Amino acid sequence: MSVFLQNILKSARSDIKRIVLPEGNEPRTLEAVKKVTDEGIASLVLLGDDRKIQLSLDKMGVARSRIHIINPETSDRLETYATAFYELRKDRGVTPESAVKTVQDPIYFGIMMLESGETDGLVAGAAHSSTDIIRPALQIIKTAPGIKTASSMFFIIKEDHIYLFADCGLNQEPDAEQLADITLSTALTARSFGILPRIALLSYSTRGSSKGKEVEKMIRATGLARARLEAEYEGKFIIDGELQFDAAFVPAVAGIKCPDSPLRGRANVFIFPNLGAGNIAYKLANRLAEADVYGPILQGIARPVNDLSRGCSSSDIVATIAITAIQAQLEQTGG
Repeated sequence: MSVFLQNILKSARSDIKRIVLPEGNEPRTLEAVKKVTDEGIASLVLLGDDRKIQLSLDKMGVARSRIHIINPETSDRLETYATAFYELRKDRGVTPESAVKTVQDPIYFGIMMLESGETDGLVAGAAHSSTDIIRPALQIIKTAPGIKTASSMFFIIKEDHIYLFADCGLNQEPDAEQLADITLSTALTARSFGILPRIALLSYSTRGSSKGKEVEKMIRATGLARARLEAEYEGKFIIDGELQFDAAFVPAVAGIKCPDSPLRGRANVFIFPNLGAGNIAYKLANRLAEADVYGPILQGIARPVNDLSRGCSSSDIVATIAITAIQAQLEQTGG
């Protein structure tokens, strides 16, 4: 187990938070539930068919002390949530009848629980697409103050070195303003996990060595992100761009290509120009470099909501629950 994983599990245990899992009947989720309860990582709310979930938990020998099971279709909170959802979305064509049907969906029900303050965070995605998770989160909870663009990042762990990659799972072709949002969100994520963000906005060009619209976009994004970070977090970050990956990561290359870079080839936060580059990069790091990867972790949403990969393992779900719990801790302490 990596030091990073040990630390996030320890942090989650230090202040138990209530995390809702809308995919309560999903086998890997149930395996994760056993690990989370056995290790005292979080208090859990499972959504779905209560009888089936209870039967599965009994077969697995899962302790019930930190588990609450709710069937959204029969819950006594259904009418309250449906009314709240109708008021929130009636200008978008939602009717009282359609609100009830929508909120019976476990994802929407779980998001309403989080919005109402009955839970501290939500984790789902083992059996749903990212859109299935993000759409209701943005409809109900919306983005965090000062952020217009929700995004996703991955923790990349290699020999106890921690790197953050963004955006690798959500925004296909972000413009400069969106990239600045992504940069700010990722810097805040790094700081919230005790990491001084050393941020590189990546390109196929280093400091104008090549030309093109993508290069211009990354130059503009760097300027916008730097201005926002300097205005609010002076001295608590280091940023540079546009940079090729080797100039951002290898000190010897940085000394040749960009000797005046404040990063000096030691970046730990990497902002990619588009989803294709980011998605390929994190999978290369995972499969080729054999780095441990945790994510996608959603950023820029006003409450802790996290999306799982549909190829995730039960261990991935445990880690994401712990990360979500830490985000909830930080939210409540203003960290």
